[in-house]
Amino acid sequence: MDPRHSAQDVVRCDLCETAIVQMYCDLCHVNLCFACIGKHIADDYDKHKVVPFQNRKSTLIYPKCSTHQNKVCEFHCKECDKSVCSFCNDNLLSSDKHKGHTFFILSEIYKERKADITKDSEEIENIISPTYEEMATDLETQITNLDGEYVKFTTLVTKHGEEWHKEIDNVINKMKKEIKEMKIKHLEILKKHLDEIKQIRSLIEQSLITLTKMEESNEVSVIMEYKSQNKELKKLPPKVRVSLPTFSPNTVDREQLYKSLGSLRPLSFTTYENGYTLKKAETSPKELMDEPELVTTMNTGSKSLRSVTCLSEEEFWTSGEVSDMKCFNVQGTVINTIKTKSGGRPGDIAVTSDGDLVYTDKTTETVNKVKSGQTEEVIKIHDWILKQLCVTSSGDILVTMHSDDKTQSKVVRYTGSTAKQTIQYDDEGKPLYSGNNAIKYISENRNLDICVADWEAGAVVVVNQAGKFRFRYTGHSSTIKNKAFIPRGIATDSQSQILTVDCFNYCIHILDQNGQFLRYIDNCDLKDPYGLCVGKSDNLFVSEYHSGLVKKIKYLH
Repeated sequence: MDPRHSAQDVVRCDLCETAIVQMYCDLCHVNLCFACIGKHIADDYDKHKVVPFQNRKSTLIYPKCSTHQNKVCEFHCKECDKSVCSFCNDNLLSSDKHKGHTFFILSEIYKERKADITKDSEEIENIISPTYEEMATDLETQITNLDGEYVKFTTLVTKHGEEWHKEIDNVINKMKKEIKEMKIKHLEILKKHLDEIKQIRSLIEQSLITLTKMEESNEVSVIMEYKSQNKELKKLPPKVRVSLPTFSPNTVDREQLYKSLGSLRPLSFTTYENGYTLKKAETSPKELMDEPELVTTMNTGSKSLRSVTCLSEEEFWTSGEVSDMKCFNVQGTVINTIKTKSGGRPGDIAVTSDGDLVYTDKTTETVNKVKSGQTEEVIKIHDWILKQLCVTSSGDILVTMHSDDKTQSKVVRYTGSTAKQTIQYDDEGKPLYSGNNAIKYISENRNLDICVADWEAGAVVVVNQAGKFRFRYTGHSSTIKNKAFIPRGIATDSQSQILTVDCFNYCIHILDQNGQFLRYIDNCDLKDPYGLCVGKSDNLFVSEYHSGLVKKIKYLH
């Protein structure tokens, strides 16, 4: 059978088109069999570089030097931002144009740019593109559900209109027309935003195609001209949130029929600059170690140490019964000290994604942020007593608090200084948390659940992002832990596991995201454990109240 007219399952020689390829000209980009090598290089041996086929495209194709003929550019002039040859780089041979300039090896820059391209490609494919896909899906879902929402709305208006009989038919028809216009405008707003998102996605897909081609290319000039667009692509557009109109019926008033019937609140929409967030890159799941490992122990010098919060894997903040909040490195050296603005002790501390320290002030009942050494009041509480806090992945602040009479407790979410959500009761109207002034540490899980360690109740109470009750963990039945479960500090890790201090049994409980007990950490000589935090690399930091020690523990691999 003629291989040129049959389906090929192997690569054939570009010259004879019959033999299986064994070699490749890395400069001409030609597939060759052994028999055709001589024919290919016959014109000029120096113009070709034949390599085994599996090593194809391994030779860099350098640009020609614009100054020196027959020379290729193997260096890059930093000052001129230009590729140059070895003559240009030679102090004796170069013109005054490049004298005193800094030169870099072009192949090394090429490798760095190649790595940047691969990184950008992966970021677009795994983070940016899925984010826009999710945004488009959300808008498409809104558009799909729009008819159903407006059918319900129109039905409500129609039902109210029927109660007013024939004399208000004209008014009802007028309102229907207004609703229809609102729906059209609503649809236009969503479709416009969807078109913008799809347009950006198209640019992303084209960019990804271009990057893929560049990753496969060995043209130095092409790679050197590459400029990353990822920084601009990561600037997500504002999120449009359109609020459905509402209908407010009034009692019948025949003399003022239109006014008495009710009124339509005009269609409104709000643009949230930070409404969208980039998806997180998926990581391989980590597993619990058979035996947690005590990495290091740092002595803070405090004898009443309460809270610990991670600034990085190498630095952490602590607070206790004094006004000083101290930042240590893992060698136990103090690298920063900040006093509360009031001079009273902080109730709790946390760190924002920007590395700013946030703390509750027991004296002034405020939440304060320390940015660039300056302390500013973020939240002021009235009629309630502040307890603990945490910073969420979206930048919101979750605060636990109790009433002045110590009968009620709740969690409040703040965006900036504005209270956006209150979590206090379950679906049956029963309190979620014990009503007293006992400490209630709080943390947000990776799945956006809100986890509270309720000391007085002897429980970890978990609700979802909307504040709906999920589960209550009251300890693990064990023959080796015979004292009551009294949780204090609480933290979560990259696997959405929940870790909480069992202060009287001197151990840490680890739960999965559904509240199932996984194991104890009880082999690191913990004494009076109090506060917890988990670093970005899933190392656990534990503060001990009486000893003033902070212990760094590795429990995942």
